[in-house]
Amino acid sequence: MGCSRTGHAPIAGQNYSTLAWIAEDRGSWALPLRHERITSFETPASKAAFQLKQVTRQLAVRPLAIYDRGYGNASFVNQTAGIEADLLLRVTSNRCVYGAPPAYRGRGAPAKHGHKMKLNDPDTWSVPVETVEVDDPNWGRVRVSRWSAYHFRKSPKRAMEVLRVEVLETQSSTRRLAPLWLVWLGEQMPPLETLWLHYLRRFAIEHWYRFAKQRLYWTHPQFSSVSATEQWSSLMPLLSWQLWLARKDCTDHPLPWQAPQETLTPGRVAQAFAGILAAIGTPAPAPKPRGKSPGRGKGHKPTPRPCYPMVKKRASKRKTSEQSLNSPVATAA
Repeated sequence: MGCSRTGHAPIAGQNYSTLAWIAEDRGSWALPLRHERITSFETPASKAAFQLKQVTRQLAVRPLAIYDRGYGNASFVNQTAGIEADLLLRVTSNRCVYGAPPAYRGRGAPAKHGHKMKLNDPDTWSVPVETVEVDDPNWGRVRVSRWSAYHFRKSPKRAMEVLRVEVLETQSSTRRLAPLWLVWLGEQMPPLETLWLHYLRRFAIEHWYRFAKQRLYWTHPQFSSVSATEQWSSLMPLLSWQLWLARKDCTDHPLPWQAPQETLTPGRVAQAFAGILAAIGTPAPAPKPRGKSPGRGKGHKPTPRPCYPMVKKRASKRKTSEQSLNSPVATAA
């Protein structure tokens, strides 16, 4: 957070990284396991890798961690090396991956990269090692292709499986969907028929963010210190888990314009949670009237909010040798 004395209105914001457990195959439930602020000295990739490492140490099984395209890069792949977890990452369609290097010829340094594959250029694609087509009741006819033993340029030691998910025929003829590119890293890869469906379950955490902001009032208070913001934010996972544990004991109480639900969503459980609170009671004593508050004394001037220095994260510039004469100069993000 920060304030500016130059007349410009700054945008105060806090970046958070959340690692959640998706407990069901369907629905909008996402249960946060780690919900922490990304400091100015961290990046989303480093924070996500740290959270994944801390969580996997306490698990008895090898989990499947799913991340959006902001983590589908060599930096995150390198930082998660050695973590006992399988990764399913989305990558942008303009990224390049490289195949296994050719055999060493005895002269010079050994090659690190092989065939270059541009995801947005079909002329550079090699023959997929596996292709399957499935009929999904929600998405229609779907084709999944797999290329094996590819890697990012800056992570040559971590081989990946590259997946392309393409919807051939949709339920609605007017809807066109762009192909989805995924990469998988791990030990035992699930079948292609179901692997791409795991990524779609990642969107449950997006529903949780919206639920935390709108229903749990995560971003409603305007705190003046970072510590207070972190303490308030740490309550969001606790509230979510409390609603999850109470979902079977709640009776649905829909509003007049709402349809009844058999499987309650987080919002419906929060809506019906008042009945549980009334049944279990509270250890706090009943409030006592204290009269009218005198308010702020005459002449009292409250201490102004503290001003924090502005933290500007700039985009890293490419080296001079890598810049094109026609490319614009990198500017601040």
